[in-house]
Amino acid sequence: MMRIVLDTNCLIASLSRTSASYDVWKGLHEGKYVLCVSTDILNEYQEIIEQKTTPEIAENVIQYLINSEFVEFITPYFHFDMIVGDRDDNKFADCAFAANAMFIVSEDKHYKVLERIAFPRLLVIRLMQFVQKLRSQP
Repeated sequence: MMRIVLDTNCLIASLSRTSASYDVWKGLHEGKYVLCVSTDILNEYQEIIEQKTTPEIAENVIQYLINSEFVEFITPYFHFDMIVGDRDDNKFADCAFAANAMFIVSEDKHYKVLERIAFPRLLVIRLMQFVQKLRSQP
């Protein structure tokens, strides 16, 4: 099964049923992929969702993720510090490496640096590319 790491803004963009990227949230519920997260990632998810919506919505999303059979908790032991433009994004890269994830889904330009790094090799795709991958699955 496809294992991915999802940047916070992409998760938030997928939560609304009216969003063009809702298939990402729906696909998680349907088990079309495994979402890999670390404690740091969950903390960021909660913080940003609270800022953009309400504490109740944030808590519901986090509880769903904690209890989902399609979410895998990862403990990154290596911290490569590859993303210098926004060091806070390194938590996603480190999680992707530790999880042996297929790719990171992000719209953030800071991940562009990963294209030039040979090891660890981490692929980044845009949100709508991932939506297309999900839609092409049976």
